[in-house]
Amino acid sequence: LQTEEATKMSLILPFFQLLGYNVFDPKQFVPEYTTAYGTKKDSRVDYAIMRKGTPVIFVEAKACNEPLDRHSSQLFQYFNATPSTKFGILTNGILYKFYTDLDKSNLMDETPFLEIDMLNIKDNQVQHIKRFSRSQFDAEAIFSTAAELKYISQFRTYFNSELSDPSDG
Repeated sequence: LQTEEATKMSLILPFFQLLGYNVFDPKQFVPEYTTAYGTKKDSRVDYAIMRKGTPVIFVEAKACNEPLDRHSSQLFQYFNATPSTKFGILTNGILYKFYTDLDKSNLMDETPFLEIDMLNIKDNQVQHIKRFSRSQFDAEAIFSTAAELKYISQFRTYFNSELSDPSDG
């Protein structure tokens, strides 16, 4: 898969179909959803997952051979321009980074609360993915889990740094 479009068709759309979304129903899944931020009035996020006519998840897709590190700012702009959006997913079809607005309401966090490598998926991550399925989607429950995952991650980072380089205190 050499292009973003090939990645979308072969990896990303099937992933969302497995989560129960009809990717051909614009009431559920809108490609090229138009957002407006700053002076740009016609910016398009790759996909918007809709609930009751409102976008709740934005998905920004890249080619599977494209590293995601430099693309979160693009998703950040779309997310922040649309207050109804509660979650952002940045993906290249292999790596999925899940974001929300834990630090400040309606502003996407800089770091994802969940990262999933589809080539090295862990059992406990499957439960987190299921929460994003169409049948189980509950924004408040996911938000609560996101907060928990964020703080667990921060604790692990702190604990590991103390093990490798203990502080004096």
